[in-house]
Amino acid sequence: MSALIKKVISTSRAPSAIGAYSQAILVDKTMYISGQIGMEPSSGQLVSGGVVAEANQALINMGEILKAAGCDYTNVVKATVLLADINDFNAVNEVYKQYFKSNFPARAAYQVAALPKGARVEIEAIAVAALSMTSGL
Repeated sequence: MSALIKKVISTSRAPSAIGAYSQAILVDKTMYISGQIGMEPSSGQLVSGGVVAEANQALINMGEILKAAGCDYTNVVKATVLLADINDFNAVNEVYKQYFKSNFPARAAYQVAALPKGARVEIEAIAVAALSMTSGL
């Protein structure tokens, strides 16, 4: 039996973990990206501008983590969107479509009671490093 290959993915271009977790873990060719909120990496503060600005920053942060593993948004196969208010779903979806343009990943969206730092949106994802835009899935 071969050994499990597990690597911590970390970049200073995305916010540091707020707790006892990693930005992402790569296991063989599958990357598990921790939930990203609209936090600006250098200040550690939520961006201003409401849920649209927060969703945009969360996805920028996710993109930096993907880049650190040699991936991009096309490698994402599953996303989970957590919302403080489900009524923000359409606004967040419009931002989401700017990053995921075709062959959309599977996705779930939930309203939750609260998010870290009072965020209005948090997005986590699973990506497969072996995928490419020409893979055709």
